[in-house]
Amino acid sequence: MSRPLICMTLTGKTLAEDVQYVKKYGNLIDVVELRVDHLNEDEQLYAKCFPSLVRLPCILTIRRDVDGGKFDGGEFSRTSLFGRALAFANQNKEKNFAYVDFEDDYHIPGIEDAAMAFGVRIIRSFHDMNSPVVNLKKKADSMRKTGFEIPKIAMMPHTLDDVTRFFKEAQDFKDYDHILCAMGPQGLPSRILSTHINSYLTYVSPPETCGNTTNIGHIDPITINQMYHFKNINPSTKLFAVTGYPLTKSYTCELYNRAFHCTGMDAVCLPVVSNSISDILEFAEQVNIRGLSICPPNQESVIYYLYDQSLEVVQTGICNMVTYRNGKWFGFNADVYGFRRALQEFIGDNKLRRKKVAIIGAGSVAKTVAYVIKQMGGRACIFNRTLEHAKLIAEKYGFEYAALEPSNADILDEYSSIIFQLTTLGADTSTDDVQKNDPIYFYNFRGNEMLFDSIFSVERTPVMKRAAEAGCRTCNGRKMIEYQALEEFRIFTGKEYEA
Repeated sequence: MSRPLICMTLTGKTLAEDVQYVKKYGNLIDVVELRVDHLNEDEQLYAKCFPSLVRLPCILTIRRDVDGGKFDGGEFSRTSLFGRALAFANQNKEKNFAYVDFEDDYHIPGIEDAAMAFGVRIIRSFHDMNSPVVNLKKKADSMRKTGFEIPKIAMMPHTLDDVTRFFKEAQDFKDYDHILCAMGPQGLPSRILSTHINSYLTYVSPPETCGNTTNIGHIDPITINQMYHFKNINPSTKLFAVTGYPLTKSYTCELYNRAFHCTGMDAVCLPVVSNSISDILEFAEQVNIRGLSICPPNQESVIYYLYDQSLEVVQTGICNMVTYRNGKWFGFNADVYGFRRALQEFIGDNKLRRKKVAIIGAGSVAKTVAYVIKQMGGRACIFNRTLEHAKLIAEKYGFEYAALEPSNADILDEYSSIIFQLTTLGADTSTDDVQKNDPIYFYNFRGNEMLFDSIFSVERTPVMKRAAEAGCRTCNGRKMIEYQALEEFRIFTGKEYEA
């Protein structure tokens, strides 16, 4: 089977808008799908002209609202639009639609006969916007009424386990062209790994209109080409993944794929979304993923499934990466390396020399940070809203602990030579509420403190801004994430890489 095609779905309100998207991204795609149901009503009448305006094969689609589209008129009106767009075919086939998408329950012989007479391939589609589909091969076989249609099945998984079964069943599809797609964030691997499910094509949307397909889970043509190098993925490509929940955007994925590209490796890293570590590992084994970078909330639960683990995992109780060898999972904590290297650069020293530092938060990152601070000779007090969580970490290393509240501002001041902000507060840029975005809003910086904020998705968090305005040195978690990813890359591939 040849490489899956990249089809860009066009959901503009006018034909002119859609033409501009094709001009802008045409070099990144192979096919375009004109979603007539998204066009203004007066524009829908001129859909027939669209193929002559672009130099790519076009799919004609008028999707009903029940199938995730916007067309809410009757079937008579929709049939009229199909007929109008397909009638009076041009002798130059490049000026006609190359494909037309009819749903599995749409059968109008006159329209179907016209499409086949004009050489328009019929995509026979089935969409379940709410549930997974089982027995994919049986369903696809039943959809091929003439034996020439391209069956398309798009389903909405409930869990990653549904996606695993989807990939497993897709191995039976080898006899004819077909399109398979799992929708939503959990279904993203089916778009990136279309080769592995033998799909005829994968769908993307222009970044300007990705909001129109949010529930479906389209990505844009730039990302699929430049980040995932989709056109290079083949059955021999080595697979790695970043996994967690909700995992809305993965900077680590971007770092990995850049490293694979720069080192000439035939490999790709993709996001796998789930809060169930058992589902994640089962999916990884099904598609032969060789290594996982593990984000919260699975960094502790994964330890139960490990055959062996590094000293750092044993000491911290945190595992943020696993490799799969000979049917067994091996765990590591690369955060230790990433944080230590970033901290040493920040303070300009390899030791903390008994400095009294504050750790804000008591989650998985705090457990790693506490371990490194102890190794570097620091003294710490751990501040957390749930005091019991802070106590568990503090007592392990002989540190102090205190409740994260205004009444303990004087204790924070005592341990303020370096303040490590390790909560998720500060990442939300949609609110100006100080107490929701600044975990130590009650602390007044003097100007001689150093602030290390583990958040990397925001250049300067509210607490970083306050600290900088007072004259403090600050840094975010970007370097920590980069160095952690580089260490993971070394363990996964055996190769050194410096960005």
